[in-house]
Amino acid sequence: MEDLFITPMTGIQGMAGIGGVGENAQKISGENGVSLFQGIFQDMIGDVRELEDNYEKQKYLLATGQIDDPHTVPIAGAELQLSVDMLIQLRNKALEAYNSLITMSM
Repeated sequence: MEDLFITPMTGIQGMAGIGGVGENAQKISGENGVSLFQGIFQDMIGDVRELEDNYEKQKYLLATGQIDDPHTVPIAGAELQLSVDMLIQLRNKALEAYNSLITMSM
């Protein structure tokens, strides 16, 4: 069994300790919950910006002939698209949860 070539999956590092995720799960409320929630979105937006900058750099390098591996451009594009899709899904789930809370309180 030690000769396995498949790397085991690990959890998302930024989500550890949130509502039952991870071994050291804790309840977050008040200002800590708001800052944690805000931090998750800010990290995701920062990741999208970073991947977009990397994609633009890769496209520039390809256009100017300075790149050795032309396959890195579509890989960077796929990473950017996946990151944007994940951010959109996170936003949709947050809005869905907010709308559920609003309808419960009425």
